[in-house]
Amino acid sequence: MVSGSIKGIVKDFIIVAVCIAVIWIGLQVYFGASNPFYVVSSGSMYPELKMFDIIVITGHTSFEDVKIRDIIVFDRPKDHDKVIVHRVVAIVDDDPKTLRTKGDNNQTSIPGTDFPITEKEYVGTVVHVVPQVGYITKILQPPINYIIIVVIIGIMVVKQILKNKNKKEVTFSDSDEPQPSEKIVWQSDDEYIQSKDFTAREKTYTEKPDEEKTYTEKPDEENTKSDENIPEFFQDKEKEEKENKE
Repeated sequence: MVSGSIKGIVKDFIIVAVCIAVIWIGLQVYFGASNPFYVVSSGSMYPELKMFDIIVITGHTSFEDVKIRDIIVFDRPKDHDKVIVHRVVAIVDDDPKTLRTKGDNNQTSIPGTDFPITEKEYVGTVVHVVPQVGYITKILQPPINYIIIVVIIGIMVVKQILKNKNKKEVTFSDSDEPQPSEKIVWQSDDEYIQSKDFTAREKTYTEKPDEEKTYTEKPDEENTKSDENIPEFFQDKEKEEKENKE
């Protein structure tokens, strides 16, 4: 049972992992970005974007098509060590195209963070905002995420145990099915045998619901034969004696 439960859990994990991978690849292709989702982690774009909002970006908008007032996601040009989401406020150069951005809640653009933004730093353009869903990432920080993983594994284990138990009960119920009814066959020497084919040579009885037992007796072939072999003269003689006695 334990090995069966482990196999079932592994199977469930594989199914879940495959489904997640297929969905993720589909989203990457649809939005044209290796990571289409980001969580806003500061208030620099308030009130347009609030902390823990989830932004959805598209990579299908090329850097050359980016316009002033667009909100874009880019790597910080200074060290490429941080992902920034700010609004484009100016095009400072056309060859190569270079942008300057600024947070809506900031007083000015920050050198090394908001400019110079070239195609090398560009990640994508914001197309959707899902308000406050990013709180889930904060809730799922350790140790909560580990507790949730343990609970999920526990549910899978219980599910497999119950599944194996149900299979076992079904097997037992199948083995307890009633067997074909049997009839008793009587023989002429007052002994009886059990017969499953419901056939009898000499004497049988059948039992019907709410009725008395009905017996069926075959005629005694030997007695019949003996009466047939008596001469007619003796038969008439016996008949006369019976009438005189009466």
